[in-house]
Amino acid sequence: DHDSDDDSYEVLDLTEYARRHHWWNRLFGRNSGPIVEKYSVATQIVMGGVTGWCAGFLFQKVGKLAATAVGGGFLLLQIASHNGYVQVDWKRVEKDVNKAKKQLKKRANKAAPEINTLIEESTEFIKQNIVVSSGFVGGFLLGLAS
Repeated sequence: DHDSDDDSYEVLDLTEYARRHHWWNRLFGRNSGPIVEKYSVATQIVMGGVTGWCAGFLFQKVGKLAATAVGGGFLLLQIASHNGYVQVDWKRVEKDVNKAKKQLKKRANKAAPEINTLIEESTEFIKQNIVVSSGFVGGFLLGLAS
């Protein structure tokens, strides 16, 4: 019989692990810093721009596909409704929408601290990597436009 559950867990000392595994130390050690800081400003802008352009281009293509699917589905539903294939119980739809609104309000109030934390972390990341971030934003906008 065990007197406590402490015997069933292995304690891992991360500092000792980092000393023994050099790749871990290079990646997460005190002197490692963000990897992009090791590159010139021009390289950082190009890296951010290329990744931003790729993200913007994909966002544009996926957005068009999603809009086409939603719009096409809505059009087919309207045609089916107009021809009598589909009957909509609008009272039930209204009741379900109101119920969903209430649930969303409850969840939004609970999630607000987590969202604020995420926004603060994102803002801090952007401040620390302003060159790459500005390149990313520029590339993203170019990717959306292409």
